[in-house]
Amino acid sequence: MDTSSIVILDFGSQYTQLIARRIREQNVFSAVLPCTASLEEIQAYKPCGIILSGGPSSVYDADAPPADPRVLDMGLPVLGICYGLQFITYHLGGKVRSAEKREYGHAEAYIEDVANPLFAGLPASVNVWMSHGDEALELPPGFRRIAKTANAIAGIANPERRIWAVQFHPEVRHTAHGAELLHNFVFHICQAKPDWTPEHFIQSTVNAIREKVGDGHAICALSGGVDSSVAAVLVDRAIGDRLTCVFVNNGVLRKNEFFKVQENLREKLGLNLVAVDASSRFLSRLAGVTDPEKKRKIIGNEFISVFDDEAARILQSFGDSGKEVAWLVQGTLYPDVIESSSVKGPSQTIKSHHNVGGLPENMKLKLIEPLRDLFKDEVRRIGADLGMPQEILQRQPFPGPGLAVRIVGEVTPERVALLQEADDIVVTEIRNAGLYQQIWQSFAVLLPVKSVGVMGDQRTYAYTCAVRAVHSDDGMTADWVPLPYDVLKKVSSRIVNEVRGINRVVYDITSKPPGTIEWE
Repeated sequence: MDTSSIVILDFGSQYTQLIARRIREQNVFSAVLPCTASLEEIQAYKPCGIILSGGPSSVYDADAPPADPRVLDMGLPVLGICYGLQFITYHLGGKVRSAEKREYGHAEAYIEDVANPLFAGLPASVNVWMSHGDEALELPPGFRRIAKTANAIAGIANPERRIWAVQFHPEVRHTAHGAELLHNFVFHICQAKPDWTPEHFIQSTVNAIREKVGDGHAICALSGGVDSSVAAVLVDRAIGDRLTCVFVNNGVLRKNEFFKVQENLREKLGLNLVAVDASSRFLSRLAGVTDPEKKRKIIGNEFISVFDDEAARILQSFGDSGKEVAWLVQGTLYPDVIESSSVKGPSQTIKSHHNVGGLPENMKLKLIEPLRDLFKDEVRRIGADLGMPQEILQRQPFPGPGLAVRIVGEVTPERVALLQEADDIVVTEIRNAGLYQQIWQSFAVLLPVKSVGVMGDQRTYAYTCAVRAVHSDDGMTADWVPLPYDVLKKVSSRIVNEVRGINRVVYDITSKPPGTIEWE
């Protein structure tokens, strides 16, 4: 790591990823590590500061996250947030208790030390976002209170030890001046440099890939989406014609996508592309499977099997030259990693992603995931700096397991065909309304629910289709989109009239959380 960085230790807060985003927005690299990370793991990032996140636990409980208190003695500036404040208080000799008056939601924080560098430029009273059931009762030796609310200590500091902490969440938009507070910590206290830019990321990533691959060859799992396309262009820039992109028809692509994507990637990106129609082998493996986790793992395993076959075929074409195909490039993003595993502190696995939690344990190919630490909007910025066309960069996200996770229940060729037609109508009408690039994701879901209908004076008994449209910044949270009634009407009318086998359309108005964007 040759740039300023802030390491965030995750104690399981739902807001941890927001901390990382707020820091990156200021062109400083931030990495989220589990709170159990060793001092060596933390030091590997050469951080200029450490942030301790919030979390759902109580520091005095027997099962509190087993973080190493020595992180407070590394000599680096430390900022505790919520649980982080309590961790600092408890482990340095203060007292934490269950709060007499819990604080959830908006609160007014009164800054008592306006000269403190953490609060530089902030007003004396700030509306903040609280989410805590415990509070600091007694501060550790050498610490003083620098902010308070009507009910609790809201900020503490020990400048001599270079430790600060706040009870509220500056990373959420609900906290006024939260970005300024984090800016003060990152730049005034940690002395970080704003040198983490798309240009720097591209240069350092290309150099790292070139060094890792050496004289070897790689194949890229290319879907045509933003993530895999940007990953492919990055690796192509690093190793050139030693990269072969493989686009697989897994049988659950959208209507005509197998041909459209090939055309886009060859003509607009100039990539060395091999297209493999493996639809029959995927669909046969999915036959009879209804559990969404099993679907994802089956698809993940089958993808790797296809890539192994292609790697062997490419290797055979090398003859006795001694060349090898050792690497597999994937467009894995940070949200994929977060939702697929509980490595970021004591958080719960939401679902496996076919390219993360769905991978087989014994893989022949070694992974290159150049976007693994990025959010979707960051990937789009990288792609723009790489000179990629907006048509590809503004493409709405499409899940790696494809329509398999939009068909609730068993995946069959007949049900895939139904959903392809319905989904094509949804996307077409969203585009016709000029809304496609304003919406994070819009799509159709086929439900395993049949209902009675009437068409042409005849009784029908057919499937239900759900329409989903959401706004989001990075896929971690999302709000449903209030689509115009005329658009909904057009979508519903077309699906019911044009897709034989669907006679009812419903609209999903669930946000994430509590729901997820995809249905499975």
